[in-house]
Amino acid sequence: MVAASGSKATNDFEALKEHIHAKLVEKLDLTRLSELEGDSLRREIRVVVEHLCDTENPLLNRSERERLVEEVLDEAFGFGPLELLLKEKGVADIMINGPKSVFLEKGGRIVKSDVTFRDNDHLLQILDRIVSKVGRRVDETSPMVDARLPDGSRLNAIIPPLALDGPSLTIRRFVSNPLTLEDLLKFGTFTPEMVMFLEGAMKARLNIIISGGTGSGKTTLLNTLSSFISNENRIVTIEDAAEIQLQQEHVLRLETRPANIEGKGEVNATDLVKNALRMRPDRIIIGECRGGETLDMLQAMNTGHDGSLTTVHANSPRDAISRIETLVSMSGIEIPLTALRKQISSAIHLIVQASRLQGGPRKVTYITEVVGMEQDILVMQDIFKFVQDGIDGSGKAVGHFVSTGVRPKCIDVLEASGVKLPPSIFAERVLRG
Repeated sequence: MVAASGSKATNDFEALKEHIHAKLVEKLDLTRLSELEGDSLRREIRVVVEHLCDTENPLLNRSERERLVEEVLDEAFGFGPLELLLKEKGVADIMINGPKSVFLEKGGRIVKSDVTFRDNDHLLQILDRIVSKVGRRVDETSPMVDARLPDGSRLNAIIPPLALDGPSLTIRRFVSNPLTLEDLLKFGTFTPEMVMFLEGAMKARLNIIISGGTGSGKTTLLNTLSSFISNENRIVTIEDAAEIQLQQEHVLRLETRPANIEGKGEVNATDLVKNALRMRPDRIIIGECRGGETLDMLQAMNTGHDGSLTTVHANSPRDAISRIETLVSMSGIEIPLTALRKQISSAIHLIVQASRLQGGPRKVTYITEVVGMEQDILVMQDIFKFVQDGIDGSGKAVGHFVSTGVRPKCIDVLEASGVKLPPSIFAERVLRG
């Protein structure tokens, strides 16, 4: 009986909310509202909604009334129930598998949320409101979309007929206060010795690939490494959905554009990389290489744009090289494998492998140097790595970092750039986080 009573109360609340929202639409004076914007507009509408609440159901208590007002305002001017999810603390990802199935990632674990949408049409309406704000569209002719929320969060959506259970949305949350170097050290993502080496590599303008799986923290790591770039450098960033947060003053941010409804006007990452080379950049940062632009990125690294950064999806440094070879083949230009590997070996200096381990912890599991070529084989050596010891009582992976004892070949480049690192950081030993 208690459950049935709670369900009825929820349904009554939702019905009242829909009723007040419909009344609000009837009452709005669009000519007057066009003169207002932002907070002023929301304040004006709040007064109207509060009056409607008092008129339609004066028996609401204070907390119910406040909740109803906020949800009606979110429905009218925000993203409906999605606003509640975006305001919830500690949420890294929001996964919506249809209107009644919403999951959140919190603390490295996936949990089901109580928040739901009325039906498919309600969810589609919210989705359309999001994508229209950034000049994107989603409909039966274009059922997949990447977009960016006003707070910078990244959204991917796929709708019927491709999604069988209703519109599916995946939102990677934007962190207004991004994790700092100190935060990552505190969380044990890497050790001070590893940071010292990566800082020297950035200052010496080595080209670095950040490799990792989905949700492994590649973008966070890229933002952290970029903090070591000199403020005097001219940086061009290229992304599908802008999420890189650079602190330098001289930054040019470029974003790809999909084709319009006629199938024209697309500007892809390859186009932007080619254009970036004409913009006199000191460094080029690509959010993620996932296609033919990888070849242009390699050529940029080989032609004076030292200190460039990008990320790729791969599970190990060796897999990252194979992935890059595959992506280059997508450019449509036939390059003999040996010639391509020579280009990779001269363009890329370091591969930093980010991994999300069982139970949620994110670690830099390898810092690997690309040494060069031996016949047709690309030679690599691990400088630092993470060794997993097992799983603790709470189901989280535990382990330790080690220095492999290998002196990096690139040390000469670092020293020529004025970066002096103590030889002891490369001594073979277990590193303390």
